[in-house]
Amino acid sequence: MRGMDSIERIGVIGAGTMGNGIAQVAATAGYDVVMRDLEREFLDRGFESIDDSLSRLVSKDRLSEDEAEEITGRITGTTEFDDLADCDFVVEAAVENMDVKRDIFADLDETVDEDVVLATNTSTLSITTIASATERPELVVGLHFMNPVPIMNGVEVVVGEKTDDAVVGLAHDLAENLGKETWESDDKPGFVTNRILMPWINEGIRAFDEGVATKEDVDAGMKLGTNVPMGPLELADHIGLDICLDASETLFEELGDRYKPAYLLKRKVDAGDLGKKTGRGFYEY
Repeated sequence: MRGMDSIERIGVIGAGTMGNGIAQVAATAGYDVVMRDLEREFLDRGFESIDDSLSRLVSKDRLSEDEAEEITGRITGTTEFDDLADCDFVVEAAVENMDVKRDIFADLDETVDEDVVLATNTSTLSITTIASATERPELVVGLHFMNPVPIMNGVEVVVGEKTDDAVVGLAHDLAENLGKETWESDDKPGFVTNRILMPWINEGIRAFDEGVATKEDVDAGMKLGTNVPMGPLELADHIGLDICLDASETLFEELGDRYKPAYLLKRKVDAGDLGKKTGRGFYEY
């Protein structure tokens, strides 16, 4: 296994919301980054998001323009899987689908050196099952960043059945080197964050749907009553209602009725109202 001192180039699979955020924080910490996605247009959108994020930091005097240019200069975009071959650590942030992730990890296993740790940003799927697609399950770990990655300080380190203790330590150390704080979870459905968060969001949706209160008052009640920065409906919009539904369905399948997705959540997703990213969810943007 490569230690912290050997990590200079980090691979990121996926240029979407999570992938480009991970690429940005890694480059900000001084690492060279290879960000890989299937199509050039996906990469272009990822770089646009990074530029927008860095521009906001410059406008708030948190970065200089020269520093922002240096950060983007450290990130290379590619559609070629083989361009990940020289990476010292890889984080997968592709779509939340087990078959897709297993295929990616099988390809990674054949592409990068055998001592390279492979991490997945999955929020609900089994690390152990993903790792079983490789010949190095002891070097596979969960590294679950929170959204939006450049702003949220937390990273959840998830330990698979065969994850080596040294790999767990490396995951904590690397995340902290990226400026994050970590906590650790066993490889149980939803880990810590989504196991607790998704029922909270679904119950907030049900309370609104069943007429307990307006959506504004459901959110206000939770913000003012529990000191969270966002209520469940507002937070669902920011996460993406489709992502919330996928996570809830995975937990429902694994853990039973207490995780059953709210009917209104399904209806919103079917209607294409996915939250902030589509301009309409429970609120309009």
